[in-house]
Amino acid sequence: MPQPKDFPSLPPALRQPRGWLWRALGRAYLRLGGWRIEGAFPEELKFVTIVAPHTSNWDFIVGVAVVFALELRVSWLGKHSLFQTPLRRFFLWLGGIPVNRQVSHGVVDACVKAFEGVPARLLALAPEGTRKGVSQWRSGFYWIATASGVPIWPVGFDFGDHVIRLMPVFHPTGSLEADLPRIQAMFSGVRGLRERSARSIH
Repeated sequence: MPQPKDFPSLPPALRQPRGWLWRALGRAYLRLGGWRIEGAFPEELKFVTIVAPHTSNWDFIVGVAVVFALELRVSWLGKHSLFQTPLRRFFLWLGGIPVNRQVSHGVVDACVKAFEGVPARLLALAPEGTRKGVSQWRSGFYWIATASGVPIWPVGFDFGDHVIRLMPVFHPTGSLEADLPRIQAMFSGVRGLRERSARSIH
C-alpha cells in the first residue's frame, strides 16, 4: 500500500503489516506530537541501524510509533529485564531480542547469524547503550556490521526540531578508530529529549 506523502516509502521486504489500527495509532501519535520524518530508506535490504542520542524512555515510544506508522519490520536488542514483564509478548512481537548486558559474550556472533539466510533485515541498536550520558559509544554495532558485511544506517531522533532524521548509510572500512568519529559527526546537532546533543559524545 502506498505511503502518504509525509511518510517515506520503504522496500516491500522491510514491511510488516500489523493491521490498520496500529498503523493509524502510530501515525496519529507522530502527527499530534508534531513529528516529521526527513530522508529516505537505504537501497540495501540488510543493515545495522543506529539510533541516537538516547536520553529518555520516550525514545522508545517514538520508535514504536515510527514502526507502526511505516509498518516496518525491525529487529532490536533490549535489556533482558524488559522481557521479564507482562509486556514480554508485546516486545517480542515488535521484533525485540533480549540481551543480558552482564553477559555480552556471543551477542555479536548471534547478531551476525541473524543476517545469514534472510533476504532483508533491519537491526536497530542504540550505540550509547544507556539513557545516561556516556563518554564513549559501545562498539558492538560496528563489529556486527563489519562481520556481517552490511552497512550502518544512522537515524537521529531530534527532539529539538521534532524530526526523525534518516541519514545516508555508512559503509565501514574495518577501522573503528577512523570510522567512529565520522559516524558520530553525522549526528552533530541532533538533540535528545534531555538536551544532550550527539555531538558531545566522543
